[in-house]
Amino acid sequence: MIEKKKALEILKKAMARSRSDMIEAVLEGSRLSLTRFAESKISDNIDTEETQLYIRCVKDKKIGVNVTGDISDNGIKQAVADCEAVLAYVNPDDKFVSLPKPDNAALKEDFGMPGTSDFGPKQRAEAVQLAEGIAHKANARVSGAFRIDETCLAIANSLGMQRFFTGNSAELSLTISGDDKNSGWAMEFNPDASRLDIQRLAKKATMKAATSRNPIALPSGQYTVILEPAAVGQLLLLLSFLGFGCKTFYQQRSFMAGKIGQKIAGDYFTVIEDPTDTDFNFQPFDYEGVARKKVDLISGGIARGVVYNSYYANLMQTESTGHALAPNNNFGPYPKTLVVAPGNVSSEELIKTTEKGILITHFWYLNYLNPMKTMVTGTTIDGTFLIENGVIDSPIKNMRTNESILEAFSNIQAISNDRIIYPQYSVLMKVPAMKIANFSLITEEDQNKC
Repeated sequence: MIEKKKALEILKKAMARSRSDMIEAVLEGSRLSLTRFAESKISDNIDTEETQLYIRCVKDKKIGVNVTGDISDNGIKQAVADCEAVLAYVNPDDKFVSLPKPDNAALKEDFGMPGTSDFGPKQRAEAVQLAEGIAHKANARVSGAFRIDETCLAIANSLGMQRFFTGNSAELSLTISGDDKNSGWAMEFNPDASRLDIQRLAKKATMKAATSRNPIALPSGQYTVILEPAAVGQLLLLLSFLGFGCKTFYQQRSFMAGKIGQKIAGDYFTVIEDPTDTDFNFQPFDYEGVARKKVDLISGGIARGVVYNSYYANLMQTESTGHALAPNNNFGPYPKTLVVAPGNVSSEELIKTTEKGILITHFWYLNYLNPMKTMVTGTTIDGTFLIENGVIDSPIKNMRTNESILEAFSNIQAISNDRIIYPQYSVLMKVPAMKIANFSLITEEDQNKC
């Protein structure tokens, strides 16, 4: 990975080449060390590193953006020249005010975990071997991925902003499958790879696979469900994409638009964006160098706020919350460290207090149906079980949901006090399990009739 001194030198070279009114240079480095495995055998060991330099130039309120992977002197020179050449073909953006100015926040720079840095391919292979042994005892096979991510981010602009960050993390995902189309899934994220509980993870996925044989069919209907944390995280991620960023909020395309201070979910549902949570070990500033701030999104079911970058903060006469994405993105800012408030019972108690319901491990291919109504569709997978009289009774055939996320989060009956970190699409979420009433589940046959 690129060290701080070299990274800042590259950014200074870029800014020195500019003839624009303002310039921003962002250097992002990433290293992925990945072990993939299938049918209880390692199929790939990958170690790849990538560096990207983003240039954003502003002149007469015209904004140009360019990205390059060439950080040689000639590559930097060309990247700035190409960025400024784009300005001739861009209309002025009269809404643009300024790039962010530096603040006095003293932010930690090194978030690297030695237990992750020292976790190499040998240790990953040993983890796969351990999981394979546990699956083998149940006449099953293991597939999945073990990834180590290392990142660095350096930012500077012509107004004096300068930031640097480096960090790492680990993630292991396991799918255990048998000969009867039975499967179980489990995953764990931890900034410190040495703290991953591989044995517990493999036993959990194997147990689900072993108990998923000969599933029964249930009719379509409204069910009480217990969503395990990953399933909650998958719904939360789509909810975040749909409404927690200020771009769609400003454009009145968000379910949050016009609803601040109003009830939009149930009393039990509270979610905040909390980059200060040490369990995430996440970078403390955004792609503009602005310090990330804690933001109340929904509190007790009441809409409280969204996250901002500098552009939309200026438009809406507020302050950036430090959630700008890379300069070449078109989506706008969104949260990266979501925390759902816990409840006061254990995950086991959620099951014990359920007379009849369905336990859902996670969903496969959740997608939007109606964004403004937060309607999504997806299929249960890798462990779906009938609960009767407080006990997991039988595996059931996977079912599809066509459900409004906000309606689901309005029907929460209980939330677990235990939570996990669930990662997806570069977003980290600290999520509990939830017991939800009147959750729509549809058989494959009924879905095909629609």
